[in-house]
Amino acid sequence: MRTIAAFFSAILLTAPCGAETPPSGMPAGSSSEIGGAPYLLQPGDVVEISVWHEDGLNKQMLIRPDGGLAFPIVGDIQVAGLAPVDVQHEIESRLRKFLSEATVTVSVIQINGNQFYVIGKVAHPGAYKFDRAVDVMQALSLAGGTTEFADLGDIRILRRSADGQQRMFPFAYSDVARGRHLEQNIVLQSGDTLVVP
Repeated sequence: MRTIAAFFSAILLTAPCGAETPPSGMPAGSSSEIGGAPYLLQPGDVVEISVWHEDGLNKQMLIRPDGGLAFPIVGDIQVAGLAPVDVQHEIESRLRKFLSEATVTVSVIQINGNQFYVIGKVAHPGAYKFDRAVDVMQALSLAGGTTEFADLGDIRILRRSADGQQRMFPFAYSDVARGRHLEQNIVLQSGDTLVVP
């Protein structure tokens, strides 16, 4: 009996209790990846920046429309399009001019800037925020599906690059629905517009 009790005691002592401790560099509650790729910050996102042992430098900050934020001591940083870990390294590098050992954590608190748009003949056109990978078929589902008169063979995805150039990706719904030409079912990026004529 004593052996069985000791066995169960060992299990209880080694079992995880409550929330698991996140890996280093990935704070609890933060969103750092979308579909296995690092999440890239966008204007409108809210981040929490913490400096170890420096309570006065722990801030929640909104990323401005121009993609920047102003952090104490460090000054202005352009963060849009960067992963949180890249921002972390940049702040650490700048802080080390003033603090011999600066350990920084950057967590995403609110994902507000990562959104795509669906327009045209769908049940619910509009802007959709996302914090995970969303492909074209999933986006159409989020928009409530297409309407009766939609031209399913001429759906298009419009994407504007950083230099202002716009690309167009064709999407033939019937092909993808039948499991053909699945390369058309691309993962959407922030700012993409899905047009259903």
